[in-house]
Amino acid sequence: MCSVHDAIELEKRGIPATVVLTRAFRNACEYQFRSKGMEGHPYIELPHPVSQLSVAQMRKLTEGYVETVVRQLTA
Repeated sequence: MCSVHDAIELEKRGIPATVVLTRAFRNACEYQFRSKGMEGHPYIELPHPVSQLSVAQMRKLTEGYVETVVRQLTA
């Protein structure tokens, strides 16, 4: 998982990539993908904010996205 810019550069090289972000950054993410000709590129969107979550809470939250990450990286 990486930044939108990194994901775009990796995908251009044929390396599958995805981005994990919180809901607050959705519009910026979609704009960046669209502006680089990659509109509709998948990403993982977590609820916002996550900074107040404990390690255990963050682990529980992110475990629910593992299959989605795998699917995006192997599609």
